[in-house]
Amino acid sequence: MSYPVDPVALAQALIRRPSVTPADEGAMDLLQRELEALGFACRRMRFGEIENLYARRGTARPNLCFAGHTDVVPVGDETAWASGPFEAEIRDGVLHGRGAVDMKSAIAAFVAAVSAVPPPNGSLSFLITGDEEGMAQDGTKRVVEALAAEGEAIDHCIVGEPTSSVQLGDMVKIGRRGSINAWITVEGRQGHVAYPQKAANPIPVLVNLLARLESRVLDDGYDGFQPSNLEVTTVDVGNTATNVIPAIATARLNIRFNPAHRGADLAQWIEDECRAAGEGFDGRVELKTLISGEAFLTEEGPFTEVVAEAVEAALARKPELSTGGGTSDARFIRALCPVVEFGLVGTTMHAVDERTPVAEVVALAGAYQSIIARYFERFSS
Repeated sequence: MSYPVDPVALAQALIRRPSVTPADEGAMDLLQRELEALGFACRRMRFGEIENLYARRGTARPNLCFAGHTDVVPVGDETAWASGPFEAEIRDGVLHGRGAVDMKSAIAAFVAAVSAVPPPNGSLSFLITGDEEGMAQDGTKRVVEALAAEGEAIDHCIVGEPTSSVQLGDMVKIGRRGSINAWITVEGRQGHVAYPQKAANPIPVLVNLLARLESRVLDDGYDGFQPSNLEVTTVDVGNTATNVIPAIATARLNIRFNPAHRGADLAQWIEDECRAAGEGFDGRVELKTLISGEAFLTEEGPFTEVVAEAVEAALARKPELSTGGGTSDARFIRALCPVVEFGLVGTTMHAVDERTPVAEVVALAGAYQSIIARYFERFSS
Protein backbone atom coordinates (compact mmCIF):
# COMPACT_ATOMS: atom_id res chain seq x y z
CA MET A 1 0.00 0.00 0.00
CA SER A 2 1.21 3.52 -0.76
CA TYR A 3 0.88 6.36 1.74
CA PRO A 4 0.78 10.14 1.31
CA VAL A 5 3.79 10.12 3.64
CA ASP A 6 6.20 7.34 2.65
CA PRO A 7 7.15 5.56 5.91
CA VAL A 8 10.41 4.20 4.52
CA ALA A 9 11.59 7.54 3.11
CA LEU A 10 10.72 9.28 6.38
CA ALA A 11 12.50 6.59 8.39
CA GLN A 12 15.60 7.09 6.24
CA ALA A 13 15.47 10.84 6.69
CA LEU A 14 15.23 10.45 10.47
CA ILE A 15 18.06 7.91 10.60
CA ARG A 16 20.28 10.36 8.70
CA ARG A 17 20.03 12.70 11.69
CA PRO A 18 22.71 11.31 14.05
CA SER A 19 20.69 12.06 17.17
CA VAL A 20 22.70 10.21 19.80
CA THR A 21 21.37 11.30 23.21
CA PRO A 22 21.29 14.22 24.00
CA ALA A 23 21.96 15.50 20.46
CA ASP A 24 19.00 16.24 18.20
CA GLU A 25 20.77 17.07 14.92
CA GLY A 26 17.56 18.31 13.29
CA ALA A 27 15.47 15.17 13.86
CA MET A 28 12.75 17.04 15.73
CA ASP A 29 12.66 19.81 13.12
CA LEU A 30 12.14 17.22 10.41
CA LEU A 31 9.32 15.54 12.29
CA GLN A 32 7.67 18.84 13.12
CA ARG A 33 7.59 19.84 9.43
CA GLU A 34 5.96 16.54 8.48
CA LEU A 35 3.31 16.84 11.19
CA GLU A 36 2.52 20.47 10.51
CA ALA A 37 1.96 19.57 6.87
CA LEU A 38 -0.64 17.06 8.10
CA GLY A 39 -2.47 19.69 10.13
CA PHE A 40 -0.93 19.13 13.55
CA ALA A 41 -0.37 21.98 15.99
CA CYS A 42 3.17 21.42 17.25
CA ARG A 43 4.74 22.50 20.52
CA ARG A 44 8.44 22.22 21.14
CA MET A 45 9.09 21.56 24.81
CA ARG A 46 12.78 21.87 25.57
CA PHE A 47 14.06 20.90 29.00
CA GLY A 48 17.78 21.21 29.68
CA GLU A 49 19.59 19.92 26.59
CA ILE A 50 16.66 17.85 25.41
CA GLU A 51 14.33 18.63 22.52
CA ASN A 52 10.80 17.30 22.94
CA LEU A 53 7.69 17.65 20.78
CA TYR A 54 3.99 17.44 21.54
CA ALA A 55 1.74 17.66 18.49
CA ARG A 56 -2.04 17.39 18.31
CA ARG A 57 -4.58 17.41 15.51
CA GLY A 58 -8.10 18.06 16.72
CA THR A 59 -9.52 19.34 19.97
CA ALA A 60 -12.22 16.79 20.77
CA ARG A 61 -11.91 13.62 22.78
CA PRO A 62 -10.95 10.86 22.73
CA ASN A 63 -7.31 11.76 22.17
CA LEU A 64 -5.21 8.83 20.95
CA CYS A 65 -1.51 9.54 21.39
CA PHE A 66 1.54 7.95 19.81
CA ALA A 67 4.73 8.21 21.87
CA GLY A 68 8.27 7.62 20.74
CA HIS A 69 11.83 8.89 20.79
CA THR A 70 14.16 10.27 18.15
CA ASP A 71 17.31 9.79 20.21
CA VAL A 72 19.47 6.71 19.67
CA VAL A 73 22.29 4.92 21.47
CA PRO A 74 25.93 5.34 20.35
CA VAL A 75 27.04 3.27 17.36
CA GLY A 76 30.04 1.65 19.04
CA ASP A 77 32.82 0.66 16.63
CA GLU A 78 31.72 2.40 13.43
CA THR A 79 34.20 0.37 11.37
CA ALA A 80 32.29 -2.79 12.33
CA TRP A 81 29.21 -1.61 10.45
CA ALA A 82 28.70 -2.88 6.91
CA SER A 83 27.61 0.64 5.93
CA GLY A 84 27.60 3.95 7.75
CA PRO A 85 25.29 3.80 10.76
CA PHE A 86 23.61 7.04 9.71
CA GLU A 87 23.50 6.48 5.96
CA ALA A 88 20.13 4.69 6.11
CA GLU A 89 21.16 2.39 3.29
CA ILE A 90 18.69 -0.14 1.90
CA ARG A 91 20.30 -3.42 0.83
CA ASP A 92 18.34 -6.43 -0.39
CA GLY A 93 15.11 -4.96 0.91
CA VAL A 94 16.50 -4.25 4.39
CA LEU A 95 16.89 -0.80 5.94
CA HIS A 96 20.16 -0.42 7.87
CA GLY A 97 21.09 2.24 10.38
CA ARG A 98 21.09 3.29 14.00
CA GLY A 99 17.47 3.81 14.97
CA ALA A 100 16.03 1.65 12.19
CA VAL A 101 14.46 -0.59 14.84
CA ASP A 102 14.65 1.51 18.00
CA MET A 103 12.67 3.46 16.99
CA LYS A 104 12.71 5.93 14.13
CA SER A 105 10.96 3.55 11.74
CA ALA A 106 8.03 3.23 14.14
CA ILE A 107 7.67 7.01 14.31
CA ALA A 108 7.72 7.15 10.51
CA ALA A 109 5.17 4.35 10.30
CA PHE A 110 2.72 6.12 12.59
CA VAL A 111 3.10 9.39 10.68
CA ALA A 112 2.39 7.47 7.47
CA ALA A 113 -0.66 5.83 9.06
CA VAL A 114 -2.00 9.21 10.17
CA SER A 115 -1.46 10.62 6.68
CA ALA A 116 -3.74 7.93 5.25
CA VAL A 117 -6.74 8.29 7.58
CA PRO A 118 -9.44 10.98 7.51
CA PRO A 119 -9.69 13.22 10.57
CA PRO A 120 -11.42 11.09 13.21
CA ASN A 121 -14.18 12.05 15.60
CA GLY A 122 -11.62 12.95 18.21
CA SER A 123 -7.92 13.83 18.26
CA LEU A 124 -4.60 12.29 17.35
CA SER A 125 -1.41 13.37 19.02
CA PHE A 126 2.33 12.67 19.13
CA LEU A 127 4.54 12.81 22.21
CA ILE A 128 8.12 12.56 20.98
CA THR A 129 11.23 12.90 23.14
CA GLY A 130 14.98 13.07 22.63
CA ASP A 131 15.85 11.56 26.02
CA GLU A 132 14.60 7.98 26.15
CA GLU A 133 18.01 6.35 25.70
CA GLY A 134 19.71 8.65 28.20
CA MET A 135 18.89 9.51 31.79
CA ALA A 136 15.23 10.08 30.84
CA GLN A 137 14.96 13.04 33.21
CA ASP A 138 14.31 15.87 30.73
CA GLY A 139 12.23 13.98 28.18
CA THR A 140 8.88 12.25 28.46
CA LYS A 141 8.89 12.56 32.24
CA ARG A 142 9.01 16.37 32.08
CA VAL A 143 6.57 16.59 29.17
CA VAL A 144 4.04 14.41 30.99
CA GLU A 145 4.36 16.56 34.10
CA ALA A 146 3.82 19.73 32.05
CA LEU A 147 0.83 18.33 30.16
CA ALA A 148 -0.76 17.07 33.37
CA ALA A 149 -0.33 20.49 35.00
CA GLU A 150 -2.04 22.10 32.02
CA GLY A 151 -4.92 19.64 32.12
CA GLU A 152 -4.16 18.21 28.67
CA ALA A 153 -6.36 15.16 28.18
CA ILE A 154 -4.80 12.07 26.59
CA ASP A 155 -7.16 9.11 26.72
CA HIS A 156 -4.93 6.27 25.50
CA CYS A 157 -1.38 5.95 24.24
CA ILE A 158 0.60 3.64 21.98
CA VAL A 159 4.38 3.61 22.42
CA GLY A 160 6.28 2.49 19.32
CA GLU A 161 8.98 0.47 21.06
CA PRO A 162 10.20 -2.64 19.19
CA THR A 163 8.04 -5.12 21.10
CA SER A 164 7.70 -7.86 18.49
CA SER A 165 9.79 -10.88 19.45
CA VAL A 166 10.32 -13.07 16.39
CA GLN A 167 7.71 -11.96 13.86
CA LEU A 168 6.09 -8.57 13.42
CA GLY A 169 2.92 -8.47 15.48
CA ASP A 170 3.62 -11.45 17.72
CA MET A 171 3.81 -9.37 20.92
CA VAL A 172 2.25 -6.26 22.44
CA LYS A 173 3.51 -4.99 25.80
CA ILE A 174 0.80 -4.08 28.32
CA GLY A 175 3.04 -3.55 31.35
CA ARG A 176 6.62 -3.30 32.51
CA ARG A 177 8.58 -4.08 35.63
CA GLY A 178 9.96 -1.17 37.62
CA SER A 179 13.66 -0.42 37.97
CA ILE A 180 15.81 0.88 40.82
CA ASN A 181 19.56 1.47 40.72
CA ALA A 182 21.71 1.60 43.84
CA TRP A 183 25.29 2.80 44.32
CA ILE A 184 27.01 1.61 47.51
CA THR A 185 30.27 3.05 48.79
CA VAL A 186 32.06 1.59 51.82
CA GLU A 187 34.77 3.88 53.17
CA GLY A 188 37.32 2.34 55.51
CA ARG A 189 40.94 3.17 56.29
CA GLN A 190 43.90 2.23 54.16
CA GLY A 191 46.76 0.27 55.71
CA HIS A 192 49.34 -2.49 55.43
CA VAL A 193 48.01 -6.04 55.11
CA ALA A 194 50.43 -7.20 57.81
CA TYR A 195 48.89 -4.76 60.30
CA PRO A 196 45.12 -5.10 59.81
CA GLN A 197 44.45 -3.69 63.27
CA LYS A 198 45.69 -0.35 62.01
CA ALA A 199 43.34 -0.35 59.02
CA ALA A 200 39.62 -0.74 58.37
CA ASN A 201 39.08 -3.02 55.38
CA PRO A 202 35.91 -2.03 53.44
CA ILE A 203 35.88 -5.13 51.26
CA PRO A 204 34.47 -7.71 53.74
CA VAL A 205 31.78 -5.21 54.72
CA LEU A 206 30.76 -4.72 51.12
CA VAL A 207 30.94 -8.41 50.21
CA ASN A 208 28.83 -9.45 53.19
CA LEU A 209 26.32 -6.69 52.47
CA LEU A 210 25.93 -7.78 48.85
CA ALA A 211 25.55 -11.40 49.96
CA ARG A 212 22.68 -10.42 52.26
CA LEU A 213 20.99 -8.43 49.54
CA GLU A 214 21.43 -11.25 47.02
CA SER A 215 20.08 -13.88 49.42
CA ARG A 216 16.60 -12.40 49.64
CA VAL A 217 13.96 -13.90 47.37
CA LEU A 218 12.03 -10.78 46.46
CA ASP A 219 8.94 -12.67 45.28
CA ASP A 220 7.84 -15.65 43.23
CA GLY A 221 6.26 -13.53 40.53
CA TYR A 222 3.11 -11.48 40.17
CA ASP A 223 0.03 -12.02 38.04
CA GLY A 224 1.28 -11.53 34.47
CA PHE A 225 4.83 -10.73 35.58
CA GLN A 226 8.02 -12.70 36.06
CA PRO A 227 9.72 -12.69 39.48
CA SER A 228 11.61 -9.60 40.57
CA ASN A 229 15.39 -9.91 40.41
CA LEU A 230 18.37 -8.14 41.95
CA GLU A 231 21.62 -8.09 39.99
CA VAL A 232 24.99 -6.76 41.14
CA THR A 233 26.40 -5.00 38.09
CA THR A 234 29.82 -3.92 39.30
CA VAL A 235 32.17 -4.24 42.30
CA ASP A 236 35.24 -2.00 42.29
CA VAL A 237 38.22 -1.43 44.54
CA GLY A 238 40.91 -0.17 42.18
CA ASN A 239 43.71 -1.68 44.25
CA THR A 240 46.79 -2.61 42.23
CA ALA A 241 48.96 -3.54 45.22
CA THR A 242 49.11 -6.95 46.92
CA ASN A 243 50.12 -5.62 50.34
CA VAL A 244 47.69 -2.72 50.78
CA ILE A 245 44.28 -2.78 52.40
CA PRO A 246 42.27 -0.28 50.32
CA ALA A 247 40.32 2.62 51.74
CA ILE A 248 37.24 2.40 49.56
CA ALA A 249 35.15 -0.34 47.95
CA THR A 250 32.13 0.38 45.76
CA ALA A 251 29.35 -1.57 44.10
CA ARG A 252 26.35 -0.92 41.89
CA LEU A 253 23.21 -3.00 41.62
CA ASN A 254 19.87 -2.95 39.85
CA ILE A 255 16.51 -4.42 40.81
CA ARG A 256 13.81 -5.08 38.22
CA PHE A 257 10.61 -5.42 40.21
CA ASN A 258 7.02 -6.35 39.51
CA PRO A 259 3.92 -4.72 41.07
CA ALA A 260 4.44 -6.71 44.28
CA HIS A 261 6.82 -3.89 45.25
CA ARG A 262 7.14 -0.13 45.25
CA GLY A 263 10.46 1.48 44.47
CA ALA A 264 10.49 3.44 47.72
CA ASP A 265 10.04 0.28 49.78
CA LEU A 266 12.96 -1.42 48.03
CA ALA A 267 15.12 1.67 48.51
CA GLN A 268 14.29 1.63 52.23
CA TRP A 269 15.19 -2.07 52.47
CA ILE A 270 18.60 -1.45 50.88
CA GLU A 271 19.15 1.52 53.18
CA ASP A 272 18.31 -0.59 56.24
CA GLU A 273 20.75 -3.29 55.13
CA CYS A 274 23.48 -0.71 54.57
CA ARG A 275 22.91 0.72 58.03
CA ALA A 276 23.16 -2.74 59.58
CA ALA A 277 26.35 -3.45 57.60
CA GLY A 278 27.98 -0.37 59.04
CA GLU A 279 27.33 -1.27 62.66
CA GLY A 280 30.61 -1.90 64.46
CA PHE A 281 32.69 -0.94 61.41
CA ASP A 282 35.32 1.76 61.87
CA GLY A 283 34.23 3.52 58.71
CA ARG A 284 30.99 4.35 56.93
CA VAL A 285 28.61 2.91 54.38
CA GLU A 286 27.01 5.35 51.95
CA LEU A 287 24.08 4.68 49.63
CA LYS A 288 22.56 6.46 46.66
CA THR A 289 19.42 5.12 44.97
CA LEU A 290 17.55 6.15 41.84
CA ILE A 291 14.11 4.80 41.03
CA SER A 292 13.87 5.08 37.25
CA GLY A 293 10.33 3.74 37.07
CA GLU A 294 7.61 1.93 38.96
CA ALA A 295 6.06 -1.30 37.76
CA PHE A 296 2.76 -0.88 35.95
CA LEU A 297 0.10 -2.92 34.19
CA THR A 298 -2.56 -1.83 31.73
CA GLU A 299 -5.41 -4.14 32.61
CA GLU A 300 -6.83 -6.15 29.75
CA GLY A 301 -10.03 -4.54 28.52
CA PRO A 302 -11.47 -2.52 25.63
CA PHE A 303 -8.23 -0.70 24.80
CA THR A 304 -5.99 -3.76 24.77
CA GLU A 305 -8.69 -5.61 22.82
CA VAL A 306 -8.77 -2.89 20.15
CA VAL A 307 -4.99 -3.00 19.74
CA ALA A 308 -4.76 -6.80 19.67
CA GLU A 309 -7.66 -7.17 17.24
CA ALA A 310 -6.29 -4.46 14.96
CA VAL A 311 -2.83 -6.04 14.89
CA GLU A 312 -4.29 -9.46 14.13
CA ALA A 313 -6.50 -8.04 11.36
CA ALA A 314 -3.58 -6.22 9.72
CA LEU A 315 -0.88 -8.86 10.15
CA ALA A 316 -2.82 -12.14 10.42
CA ARG A 317 -1.08 -12.84 13.72
CA LYS A 318 -2.60 -12.79 17.19
CA PRO A 319 -0.23 -10.95 19.51
CA GLU A 320 0.76 -12.13 22.96
CA LEU A 321 0.02 -9.53 25.64
CA SER A 322 3.28 -9.38 27.57
CA THR A 323 4.94 -7.59 30.48
CA GLY A 324 8.47 -8.85 29.82
CA GLY A 325 11.57 -6.91 28.96
CA GLY A 326 13.14 -3.78 30.31
CA THR A 327 11.74 -0.30 30.89
CA SER A 328 10.46 2.33 28.49
CA ASP A 329 8.89 5.77 28.60
CA ALA A 330 5.54 4.04 29.04
CA ARG A 331 6.38 4.14 32.75
CA PHE A 332 5.86 7.91 32.70
CA ILE A 333 2.92 8.05 30.31
CA ARG A 334 0.86 5.66 32.41
CA ALA A 335 0.39 8.59 34.84
CA LEU A 336 -1.74 10.26 32.14
CA CYS A 337 -3.61 7.35 30.61
CA PRO A 338 -3.65 3.62 29.83
CA VAL A 339 -0.68 2.73 27.62
CA VAL A 340 0.45 -0.19 25.46
CA GLU A 341 3.59 -0.68 23.39
CA PHE A 342 3.77 -2.07 19.89
CA GLY A 343 6.46 -1.92 17.23
CA LEU A 344 8.98 -3.77 15.12
CA VAL A 345 10.95 -6.94 15.86
CA GLY A 346 13.64 -5.93 18.33
CA THR A 347 16.35 -8.46 17.46
CA THR A 348 18.95 -5.93 16.26
CA MET A 349 18.14 -2.92 18.44
CA HIS A 350 21.29 -1.34 19.93
CA ALA A 351 23.42 -3.75 17.87
CA VAL A 352 25.99 -3.20 15.16
CA ASP A 353 24.20 -3.20 11.78
CA GLU A 354 20.82 -2.43 13.34
CA ARG A 355 18.29 -3.17 10.60
CA THR A 356 14.72 -3.99 9.66
CA PRO A 357 13.06 -5.25 6.47
CA VAL A 358 11.50 -2.43 4.47
CA ALA A 359 8.36 -4.52 4.04
CA GLU A 360 7.93 -4.64 7.82
CA VAL A 361 8.12 -0.85 8.12
CA VAL A 362 5.28 -0.61 5.60
CA ALA A 363 3.37 -3.41 7.34
CA LEU A 364 3.76 -1.63 10.67
CA ALA A 365 2.21 1.49 9.15
CA GLY A 366 -0.72 -0.70 8.07
CA ALA A 367 -1.10 -2.09 11.57
CA TYR A 368 -1.06 1.40 13.06
CA GLN A 369 -3.66 2.49 10.53
CA SER A 370 -5.82 -0.45 11.58
CA ILE A 371 -5.42 0.51 15.25
CA ILE A 372 -6.44 4.11 14.58
CA ALA A 373 -9.56 3.08 12.66
CA ARG A 374 -10.71 0.54 15.23
CA TYR A 375 -9.89 2.81 18.13
CA PHE A 376 -12.16 5.62 17.02
CA GLU A 377 -14.90 3.20 16.02
CA ARG A 378 -14.80 1.87 19.58
CA PHE A 379 -14.23 4.98 21.68
CA SER A 380 -15.77 7.89 19.76
CA SER A 381 -19.16 8.89 21.06
